[in-house]
Amino acid sequence: MKVLVLGGAGAMGSRAVRDLAEQPDVEKLCIGDYNVEVAQTLADDIGGTKVAVLQVDANDHSALVSAMGASDIVASALGPFYRYEAKCVAAAIETQRHYVSICDDYDAAQAAMELGPKAADAGITVLTGVGWTPGVSNVLARKAADQLDTVQEINVAWGSSASDSDGYAVILHTLHIFSGTVPSFQHGELVQVAAGSGKQRVTFPPPLGTCNVFHLGHPEPVTVPLVFPGVETVTLKGGLTEDYLNTLAILLNRLRLSSTHRMRSAIGSLLKPVLPLLARIGGHAHPCSAVRVDVRGTKNGTQEDLTYGAAEHMDILTGVPLAIGALMLGRGEVTERGVLAPEACLQPDRFLDELAKRSIAIYEGEDLTARV
Repeated sequence: MKVLVLGGAGAMGSRAVRDLAEQPDVEKLCIGDYNVEVAQTLADDIGGTKVAVLQVDANDHSALVSAMGASDIVASALGPFYRYEAKCVAAAIETQRHYVSICDDYDAAQAAMELGPKAADAGITVLTGVGWTPGVSNVLARKAADQLDTVQEINVAWGSSASDSDGYAVILHTLHIFSGTVPSFQHGELVQVAAGSGKQRVTFPPPLGTCNVFHLGHPEPVTVPLVFPGVETVTLKGGLTEDYLNTLAILLNRLRLSSTHRMRSAIGSLLKPVLPLLARIGGHAHPCSAVRVDVRGTKNGTQEDLTYGAAEHMDILTGVPLAIGALMLGRGEVTERGVLAPEACLQPDRFLDELAKRSIAIYEGEDLTARV
């Protein structure tokens, strides 16, 4: 198969590129990125003849269409997704190419889902949000739900060390999800809650441990209820281990200084050079990222609570699932057409087996210390 990785020179995309380059059935691998120098350095480091580099500007629709047309599968790590996901999905539909992304912005996921009928008519599959969260989180929710007769609640949480990634798109994403109001599925309907509200102390798998989390803007509350129509609650909370950075993000939101992309870009430009220094203040001894999924339902008339989680460096937790999603599409393991989230079409044990092959452990139980 021929695979194009958009944003392939970035922190998350490069991890997907390295994984895909090791797969025998990937004949050609194109790193599509605006920064061709960094992309070429990555290609040279991987070596061999299968990896090529192509400059791609996602704001240029014709260039995007041309790049996609030369591939079989398109994998996107091109963030922030609130700017690029809908553009990339539209181009994939036009070129009739299967597409998978790590889209982690709720509004971008909503825009992508609206293109579902067009994607189905084009005969393609668009998998939006196959990364860490969403992605691993959705698959773990599906794994738990499949063991129950009914599902009442699905609560997703993520925690991360600020020093686990210094990517500019990650900074913009963080400012975006901490701004305004964000979707949460409560009492059987999608509602808006204040970003940064609902503070809660959550335990994650080692080595992350405990972390404060808040209601933030991610796709899970938007997509998961579509697959489990009887569910009453689907929440997403997240936070940084450096709690003062959570406080900073909440303050910027209250002052309405992160409400537009232009504002976020300005703040992001200021934060990027100093974030490594800030992260050392109260930073985690072992910087990493983690996800926890708690599912409540019934089995044989008895209430059951199931908990799963994972912890790794952010680029691994995000980029590896993107590569797996691209491979599953290319190998014909996903037959549904249209725009889908991972919980709708990825077989959990199959996906988790691929994670295990790459030494990404899944934990279970209330304290998340036992490996699956």
